[in-house]
Amino acid sequence: MRAGRLKAGRFLRRFARHRLAVASALLLLVLAVAAAAAPWVEHWLGVEATGISLLDRFGPPSALHPLGTDELGRDVLVRLLYGGRVSLFVGVAAALASAVIGTGIGLLAGYFGGRLDDLLMRVTDGLIALPLLPLLIVLGAIDLTRLGIPPEVAGSEDASLLRIVVLVALFGWTTVARLVRGATLSARRRDYVRAAVAMGAGSRRIMLAHILPNVAAPAVVATTLTVGNVILLESVLSFLGLGIQPPLPSWGNMLTNAQELVGTAPLLAVWPGLLIFLTVIAVNLLGDGLQDALDPRVVGKR
Repeated sequence: MRAGRLKAGRFLRRFARHRLAVASALLLLVLAVAAAAAPWVEHWLGVEATGISLLDRFGPPSALHPLGTDELGRDVLVRLLYGGRVSLFVGVAAALASAVIGTGIGLLAGYFGGRLDDLLMRVTDGLIALPLLPLLIVLGAIDLTRLGIPPEVAGSEDASLLRIVVLVALFGWTTVARLVRGATLSARRRDYVRAAVAMGAGSRRIMLAHILPNVAAPAVVATTLTVGNVILLESVLSFLGLGIQPPLPSWGNMLTNAQELVGTAPLLAVWPGLLIFLTVIAVNLLGDGLQDALDPRVVGKR
């Protein structure tokens, strides 16, 4: 217990030295809290995210609409907050799902080796060779009703969310798998693993209790960086009309709606684009900070 507290203290001290990472973590926390508070902001302002008012189209910032209104008279601030809920959820959920798949495959390949390692790594190499964005565009365009899914389910908001999460998870685990495999190959030769084998511990216990905690650092960093990539992918797919479908707002489809209005109302494109930019940059800087904090050799070079 005490050893765990000491490790946590060292990690926090190392992470605190990376000022950009700390600032990025605070920014992401603010964005997450603001997105979670979207219903309260909507109630406080007395507006509706999907409420259309053609008389208030392209309204300027005001006390009722702090960031103005869009082409349908909807409040821009509230839609940005609800869009943040969608974009952040998709990014985190898809990254975590990819991490779970990649960690499991990397552990199995690195620990058992042999033919299983060859098979899993050839599958990984094959997925890496595929162009991810065109593949997601093709799969995102598939009509779910042709797969036997009821139309009311296929056209629901949850279906568009889950589709992106599942697609990214199925094809985005390769980086984590390779990192975990390499770390597992090194860890299984360590004395503590050999001692566990000598004491009769099973393979499952060794992988989960002895190897996984010691190879989690690269997986954590890779997962953090994946969040930013997934947010960008969701934005691109939504921009192409294949991602989150209206009326559910996301930063990506808000950009799509604003592309024809750049000349008359440029701020409708600036706000979601700026939030995507800040979120991706913050996630990448947070990943750098976590990498430095989890690897003392890097901290010493700063």
